[in-house]
Amino acid sequence: MNKERLRGVNLGGWFSQVDCIEEKDPVGFPGVVGHIKTFLGTSDFKRIHDAGFNHVRLPVDYFNLFKGEDLKPDEEIFALLDKALKDIQDADLDVILDLHKCPGHDFHLASNHEQAFFADANARKDTRKIWAFMAERYSSMPRVMMELLNEPAASDSKVWDKVKDEIFWEIRKHAPKNTIVVGANKWNSAREFEFLTPLDDDNAIYSFHTYTPVTFTHQGAAWIDDPFFKIERPWPGDYAAPEGDCATRLHVEFGKWDKAKLQASIQNALDFRAKYDLPVSCNEFGVYVQVPRKYQLAWMRDFLDILRDADVGYSYWNYKNLDFGLVSKGESLHNDLPQYNNPERLDSELMEMIAKG
Repeated sequence: MNKERLRGVNLGGWFSQVDCIEEKDPVGFPGVVGHIKTFLGTSDFKRIHDAGFNHVRLPVDYFNLFKGEDLKPDEEIFALLDKALKDIQDADLDVILDLHKCPGHDFHLASNHEQAFFADANARKDTRKIWAFMAERYSSMPRVMMELLNEPAASDSKVWDKVKDEIFWEIRKHAPKNTIVVGANKWNSAREFEFLTPLDDDNAIYSFHTYTPVTFTHQGAAWIDDPFFKIERPWPGDYAAPEGDCATRLHVEFGKWDKAKLQASIQNALDFRAKYDLPVSCNEFGVYVQVPRKYQLAWMRDFLDILRDADVGYSYWNYKNLDFGLVSKGESLHNDLPQYNNPERLDSELMEMIAKG
């Protein structure tokens, strides 16, 4: 694994969240296999590397890779994943292979409902089976890191703290030398590092995600129905509290928010790093692309400053599409945004800012 500070982007929407890509362009969608073959390729990895990034985070949804109740590996899809991992490494990039959705757990649905994964032993057994196969398959690739689960969302963080041990040691059994990435509970919240215990293993990275305050970063998001999120808010700003109950399990932040408070919001993760002398990384962060541009860039500058000053690695969400993309193609909602007004539909200003860290 590359020991310098991680600086990378997520490749969401390729082997994960394919349904979201299809939903935005159902007429032009070529099917799952066709999509995987065409969505990203070597020119993207070269662009990412040449911009100055040193890794990518590659999310995968289990149901795109395994079929049926017996979770039989789909060798056609795995052949494409094999090629993807090879092409990425050939571009001199490390890879975080992230299990984005597992049996019984969907981070998006968890915004409204507790996920069965935390109470269902069979779902966790199936997840260990999935990781046993993938860890064995990619254990010979030292530049491939393996991330237990994207954004676990248990009501009780102590439950996730125990479950993460089960999955970690299953991976380690089959991949003795690969770095393993361990996330905090409640959508990888930095706050939840208070309840996270380290593994007795010196080849792990502990991950948090930051979309804080979600009140600002997700304003106007089409997938959140709550009217509280339809209000335009500046950065920095003073955000009024919601009236009544919010229709989401997400942590809704309000009040005065600025760079100092944003820095304080990740302090638990920094305290964990200092206490245990272990690496931490922010493996998702971003601002919805429809947020007014000057506020989007202001938040990004502040957060990148915070990560650089704290010497914390990162993976930006997202490289292409999914409403946070550095590249936006086939997303009619974002057709007229000026940052994409070029033949490649590339937000080069934001990409350069993030690559510099």
